[in-house]
Amino acid sequence: MPMVRLTVPPASLTQEGRKTIQHDLAAVLLRWEGAADTAFFRAQAWSYLVELPEGAQTTAEDDEPRFLVDVTVPQGALSERRKAGLVEDATKAVLAAAGLAPDDALRVWVLVHEQPDGTWGAGGSVIRYADLVALTKGQRADA
Repeated sequence: MPMVRLTVPPASLTQEGRKTIQHDLAAVLLRWEGAADTAFFRAQAWSYLVELPEGAQTTAEDDEPRFLVDVTVPQGALSERRKAGLVEDATKAVLAAAGLAPDDALRVWVLVHEQPDGTWGAGGSVIRYADLVALTKGQRADA
């Protein structure tokens, strides 16, 4: 199942952006992963917001806020096209949540971590990618 973790410096998101960014990123991830848009899959798209303490993030150049989006998906869930779309849309979502312009896009890094098949467990069982594909097809048929 997909998971997204956004790490941000303190006070770097707008008030509205802080309220919506986790749902926005989860929706972006599900869309690009190709999961069925069902309550079940939305509940499995975990989203974390990690706010760093003051002074915990900087570069060698300046102290402008930088944002890290870590995405974890089953290996094989994202083609190169889907990864590119995910990175683009996640970047746009973070920029909007921070009130930044598109030319600030280099402040957002998106790292896609692919979990090898057989190394992801949930509910006390190993979850295989083929099982998720079958479940997605079943969820779409039920919709």
